[in-house]
Amino acid sequence: MTTIDVFRNSLSAAVPPPGLAPALEALWWAGRGDWGRAHECVQGHEGDADCDRVHAHLHRQEGDMSNAGWWYRRVGRPVPRLSLEEEWGALATEILAR
Repeated sequence: MTTIDVFRNSLSAAVPPPGLAPALEALWWAGRGDWGRAHECVQGHEGDADCDRVHAHLHRQEGDMSNAGWWYRRVGRPVPRLSLEEEWGALATEILAR
């Protein structure tokens, strides 16, 4: 299992660590500020619960709250009251723990 600290530190690399699940790869790209690549990762895996949660986060980050709200409802979660950075960390921590 990779820890959140190891995952955060990997953001300094040019490419994501090998073998990441699509949701984690999307969070990795989002962590590097590449919203488009992050969105591509999750968009190709609609229906996967982790990808759908990250998809919601990405649209929240984008500022498209209507679209984000749709994705949060799809996964049965309220829009978080956390900052975007806190939500990113919570999502990454939860997915990495599996």
